[in-house]
Amino acid sequence: MNTHSEKPNNNEEVIDLGAYLNVIKQSKWKILGFAIVVTLLTIMVALTLVPKYVATATLLIESEQTKAVSFDEIYGLDSTKKEYYLTQFEVIKSNSIAREVITKLNLKDHTDFIAKPSLTGELKGMVKQLLPFLNKKESSVLTEEEQSEREMLGLLAAFKSRLSVSPIRKTQLVQVSFESSDPKLAALVANTVGEVYIESQMRAKMGITQQASSWLNTRLSELRIQLDSSEVRLQAYREEQKLVDIEGIAGLVTQELEQTSKQLVDARATKNNLESINRVINEYGNDNIELLGSMPEITSHRVVQDVKREVVLVERKVSELSEVYGPKHPKMISAKSELATVKTNLNKQIKGLITGIEKELNRTTRTVNALERDLAKIRAEYQDITRKETQYNQLKREVETNRNIFNTFLSRSKETEVTSDFSSAAARFTDRAYAPRNPSKPNKKLIVILAFVASFGFAVVMTFVFDALNDTVKNKNDVENKLAQRMLGLLPHVAVPKKSYFPIHAYLEDTYRRFAESVRTFRTSLLLTHLDRAHQVIAVTSTSPGEGKTTTSANLAMSLAQMGKVLLIDADLRKPTLAKRFDIPVFHPGLSNLMIGTEQLAECVHVDTQSGVTIMPSGQIPSNPLELLSSPRFAQLLSELKAQYDHIIVDTPPTQAVSDALVIAQSVDSVVYVVKSDITRIKPITAGLERLFEVKAHVAGVVLNKVDMSKSKDEHSHGYYDYYDYSQQPEKPQV
Repeated sequence: MNTHSEKPNNNEEVIDLGAYLNVIKQSKWKILGFAIVVTLLTIMVALTLVPKYVATATLLIESEQTKAVSFDEIYGLDSTKKEYYLTQFEVIKSNSIAREVITKLNLKDHTDFIAKPSLTGELKGMVKQLLPFLNKKESSVLTEEEQSEREMLGLLAAFKSRLSVSPIRKTQLVQVSFESSDPKLAALVANTVGEVYIESQMRAKMGITQQASSWLNTRLSELRIQLDSSEVRLQAYREEQKLVDIEGIAGLVTQELEQTSKQLVDARATKNNLESINRVINEYGNDNIELLGSMPEITSHRVVQDVKREVVLVERKVSELSEVYGPKHPKMISAKSELATVKTNLNKQIKGLITGIEKELNRTTRTVNALERDLAKIRAEYQDITRKETQYNQLKREVETNRNIFNTFLSRSKETEVTSDFSSAAARFTDRAYAPRNPSKPNKKLIVILAFVASFGFAVVMTFVFDALNDTVKNKNDVENKLAQRMLGLLPHVAVPKKSYFPIHAYLEDTYRRFAESVRTFRTSLLLTHLDRAHQVIAVTSTSPGEGKTTTSANLAMSLAQMGKVLLIDADLRKPTLAKRFDIPVFHPGLSNLMIGTEQLAECVHVDTQSGVTIMPSGQIPSNPLELLSSPRFAQLLSELKAQYDHIIVDTPPTQAVSDALVIAQSVDSVVYVVKSDITRIKPITAGLERLFEVKAHVAGVVLNKVDMSKSKDEHSHGYYDYYDYSQQPEKPQV
């Protein structure tokens, strides 16, 4: 009854950290060796590296400087903006600054800037010398200036590769650093770059100041001429027009024009009123005193009103007297005579008013005509004065404009002349560079440490990669999971001298106790595989030659010989090896002779006295081994031998080489498949097993041979053998 341990669900991926650690453990010496070799090489390279020193100077870029001329106005550059500082940083890194520093310090003769012959260049030169036809390009002849410029370009490239300009965030500070193998040179160059930058900016500003001064003077002369010309024109116009106070004259004319216009309006209003009254008078008639007296213009007159009041008083007097006296009474006659006189006076006053209205109308008409003539005259005079004033103001404005511009340029020119020899620095040093004591690079310790860590990590990764690409069988899990077969046992790898075979009686020797214990474990596992099935005849095969199936067959036979009578048959009729391994003469008859019938069983076997195993060599190599093994005689022979031996072990050819093993497998009780650990690939193994299954052979399981016990994680290798049997003597064969 087989028991299986609980396993996780196939759908769940389980990361076996132990497996990864085991992979590392197996290759620990390779990993460590690779890391050590790489580290040693790195140390050798690091020792040859030239130390580099970095010196740093700090500059303060001034955002506002004392200046005679507004350069921001000339260039349109705002010194308060970010672009200003970025521009200054690029100026510091410019080729012009670098050229001046190189020339000033004569860096072309310094060892740091002298081109050293490179390995690539030397190889190219050697190739060109050996193969001159490859150099088909004609070399151009350079002038001295061109050659000098080419050298300067090379120096610029080398210089700028070592120069670093780094602004400090949120400040006006910038760090100028230079790298060199000479610490003093590094400090000198860093300081010189700052000095050259400051000097170049001052020169530029001085040049701009002088240029501005020259331009201002030229422009000032032009403006003076313009001002003089405009003043001459203004004075000439004033004299021509005889203008003393044009503004006062214009004011008087304007006032007179307003007054005359007002008088004309009043006169026209009076005229219109009189004309309307005169039209009514003409309609009524001059003799119709009664209608004329009813006119509002007449009745409203004061004299008429006074006379009418007198008429009313007299009429009231007559009315009162008529009530007392008769018509012929003197008082009545006197009163009536007074009434008639008053009425006559009223009519007279009305006629006088009518006549006065006609006269007033005539007079008002004459006044309106006169005012209209005066207004036209004044308007003409006003227009003339206005034209003169306009022209005068234009000339005056031109003079004032030219005078203002001239005064502005004159003031700027005077300031420029006074300050032309002064210019404030665009930057200043806050910290000068000093020769560093310690190199900035290379950090040899860090390089060595990183090399070790990197090489170690690389070796570990490659170990995992090679392990993932390795499709061989290495342990019990590979047998069960990749081959889907039972693990019968594993045989440890035993080192033997080159060009020599593993001892065939290793099972019986004290030197190979671990191996012997492995064989006993394999034997026990084989016998317990199927207790309900006989394992009397056992065939041993493998995928390819050299996997140790013959050694496995012989040692399995020796272990079984301790339990009973065992026959070991060499069924490899093509390349037999058992006879040679057991020191049996090559001419000794064997399996082929017995099957053909030329020899008897007793003549075809050999008893190994050391192990007690009966050995049947292959005998004479036949021309048709497959036909011989597939004949009914082979199966009949195995049946006859079962009666004489407790166990029969058949050593067969590999499954992938020939089909002999497949034929033999049909006649045996079970087949043991030998796999060489970490050598044989899975695909040919599965192909061999499939061929056995196709012929319906009973594969008892797999034996993993030549296992490196120091690398194996199988439970058989964890002190199992040492604990139980390494101190014991090997079992003695039964007699």
